[in-house]
Amino acid sequence: MPESWVNLAERIGTDLHLELSGAGGRRAVLIRALRDAVREGRLAPGTRLPPYRSLAADLGIARNTVADAYAELVAEGWLTARQGSGTRVAERAAPPARTRIAKRAPTRPTTPAPPTYDLRQGQPDAASFPRTAWLAAARRALNSAPNEAFGPGDPQGRIELRRALAGYLGRARGVRTDPERIVVCSGFAHALRLLFGSGGGGMLRGPLAVESYGLGFHRSILATAGVRTVPLGLDEKGARVEELTEGQRVRGVLLTPAHQFPTGGPLHPARRAAVIDWARARGGLVLEDDYDGEFRYDREPVGAVQGLDPERVVYMGSVSKSLSPGVRLGWLVLPEHLIDGVLAAKGEREAWASVIDQLTLADLIESGHYDRHIRRMRQRYRHRRDQLVSALATHAPHISPTGVAAGLHAVLRLPPGTEQSTAKAAAWQGLALEGLAEFRHPQATMPAPDGLVVGYSTPPEHAYGAALDALCRALPPG
Repeated sequence: MPESWVNLAERIGTDLHLELSGAGGRRAVLIRALRDAVREGRLAPGTRLPPYRSLAADLGIARNTVADAYAELVAEGWLTARQGSGTRVAERAAPPARTRIAKRAPTRPTTPAPPTYDLRQGQPDAASFPRTAWLAAARRALNSAPNEAFGPGDPQGRIELRRALAGYLGRARGVRTDPERIVVCSGFAHALRLLFGSGGGGMLRGPLAVESYGLGFHRSILATAGVRTVPLGLDEKGARVEELTEGQRVRGVLLTPAHQFPTGGPLHPARRAAVIDWARARGGLVLEDDYDGEFRYDREPVGAVQGLDPERVVYMGSVSKSLSPGVRLGWLVLPEHLIDGVLAAKGEREAWASVIDQLTLADLIESGHYDRHIRRMRQRYRHRRDQLVSALATHAPHISPTGVAAGLHAVLRLPPGTEQSTAKAAAWQGLALEGLAEFRHPQATMPAPDGLVVGYSTPPEHAYGAALDALCRALPPG
């Protein structure tokens, strides 16, 4: 750095010197100096720091260096940043009075600190929830709703939402349905419980074929219902559905054909046709989890398998990724022979999905605001993924995302034998993420590649660059 000390008196109205000498890169040294100034009380809570451009000019360093330092300290909680208010020292309780203690040799912590950056999969950008559009839709829906809408409710779901969903799913996902085939629920997990019940009391029975990699939570729901799952292999064309005709007979198969979770590939067209042929020939049932179906970035989204045979496919979706997991709304599009059984399992009174939320979502879809929100989020997530790819190309060119450009996460394939050590290194870098092995079916026999499942939708915009830097530091060298 050009100077060992910098005086911020003119900038912030107090006599403050920052020691900027020492080991480490410029960004790390600046972060340490600012953190020490806050910790020691030399920068009081509420103090406004100079704009990063001004401080960068004072120090003679790159603006990005100061911006990244501010972003990391905001993520750690030392600073706060608000539009129009600048960057300030965070309000916090006053530190206890300093007491003299005997010096002792520093010790290395034995466990990582709590994570600073959340790169776990499956979580949308909470800050992007369309609050204004949702509030306007709720007002319109409440003003136009009939009085009977506020009675006990229909277990199949409000007709307004089922009509809106029938139109939207047909137009956007190629689903062939009408409102009478749709049952509203509170999400995918609820849909599984309606189909299979608990303790073996559901309308469907196992064994059920599932993909070798998937959410353990879903397998636990099935296990609780007494359903044994049989893993199918995966390759670059998706689930190996030809295995359905080999070995033990199964009654159904659960697939994520639009964007296999978590490995990232779509189900090949030939295999989409093959699984329908299997269901017709064996009297089986295909359960379609339309995971990430609306978020593909390199081409138009692939249509639903349900469109090939509505009587052999149960199509399941929700707004957990498109809007928020806090909006507990999902849906099943059912073959005609399953409708009565699912409604019986649901019960006479709607106990899961709020009528007001159903009416609001119906208005959001019918007004076109839902489509606009999807398009906006598709652009945002595509930009996030592009940033991840660019960071890897620059700092870890030997590692790149696998699967198609889609969804809210990417899988980074790692050198054999490095997954556990890389996950530990990521934890030491302040990252919360998951290894690929966490999603593997316990009975899977296919090879187990090493990898990381990296979600790129959750970190706030100002902290995403620092999160990618930390990720690249944790990756094994080439």
